[in-house]
Amino acid sequence: MRKKPELLAPAGDMEKLRMAVLYGADAVYLAGTSFGMRSFAGNFTADELPEAVRFAHDHGVRVHVTVNTMPRNDEVARLPEHLERLNDLGVDALILADLGAFTLAGRYAPRCERHISTQQSIANYECARAWYDLGAKRVVLAREVSLQEIREMRAKLPPELELETFCHGAMCVSYSGRCLLSNYMTGRDSNRGACAQPCRYQYALMEEKRPGEYFPVFEDEKGTYIMNSRDMCMIGHLDDIMDAGIDCIKIEGRAKSEYYAAIVTGAYRHVLDEVAAGEAPDPVWLDEVEHVSHRHYSTGFYYGQPGQYYDNSRYIRDWQVVAVVESCDANGMATLSLRNKFRAGDTVEVVGPDCKPFSMVVPEMRDAEGFTLLEPRNPRMVFTMQLPRPVPAMSFVRHAVDLSAKD
Repeated sequence: MRKKPELLAPAGDMEKLRMAVLYGADAVYLAGTSFGMRSFAGNFTADELPEAVRFAHDHGVRVHVTVNTMPRNDEVARLPEHLERLNDLGVDALILADLGAFTLAGRYAPRCERHISTQQSIANYECARAWYDLGAKRVVLAREVSLQEIREMRAKLPPELELETFCHGAMCVSYSGRCLLSNYMTGRDSNRGACAQPCRYQYALMEEKRPGEYFPVFEDEKGTYIMNSRDMCMIGHLDDIMDAGIDCIKIEGRAKSEYYAAIVTGAYRHVLDEVAAGEAPDPVWLDEVEHVSHRHYSTGFYYGQPGQYYDNSRYIRDWQVVAVVESCDANGMATLSLRNKFRAGDTVEVVGPDCKPFSMVVPEMRDAEGFTLLEPRNPRMVFTMQLPRPVPAMSFVRHAVDLSAKD
């Protein structure tokens, strides 16, 4: 019998955590304000971490905390206190990369499972087994391994060792994120959570005797992006993921929006459940990943080398969130919070936790005092609007708009 993988979703801050949980994650991964690989995500302060763990556990969702930077001497000295706190909070697992941090976690956070970060670039069964022998419960495999390699690892590893892989999100041009370019160009170290993503810049050549003259590098009529990478999307291939014996699929994106966390988690939740039940995936959920900001999709390395991508590296943004539903009664009268401008007469879509997207024409709305409102204007203002049907809280109202970056 095939095992349905755990769905692990990103939680860059408290709002994103709530969205990931309500839209169907089995587990979330997050970080404190130190020792995590996404320093530009909101992350969680010492006061916020207990609330985050409590909210997730109250909904039956596990919490994995990243402690996956490569700490320096002064940071290592502070690590035991941090680990003890995570242990006492009831965190379910720690995601670790540094061997010293892994050893300290076994000593100071004995109640937490130890998972080995993708930063360790685990690409063979002997490396995975070595971490298991040291006490790891799970290894997060390098993004560069194929499904065939994963099948072989699964066959040769103890069944107690869990295998986790990424299924969706940004891909790094460097091997498992081991890149010095950001540090060299900007002073922001990608291996310490501060990547400036210089691989996504658009480059040109300059000849030393012609300063200020920039020469484009052409591959064809569209130009070339020598360090370009597409985003990974495996939502249409979850059957193969399950056949490979993968225990957990992970969505990348702690630095991305709450809308991204919700929509991508919800889409994978529905498709994963349908595939596990032997059903054909509903095309509505397969299409939902097109409704978030993303670069052109690929299947990563799962089916072999993805090859160089020569088209543009710009993000595709065809939809914009205009409001979030705060509450909604049984008759569909909703209280909403404004995110971006829209007005009565616009055609919008509504999508929510376990709620298929549907279209509607925006009716007249009401402000907090009950006066007629044709166009909410003030950021985060609260207003009411009649929906065709009731929807859950934390549903989104969005409209089609081309916000993609232009060349």
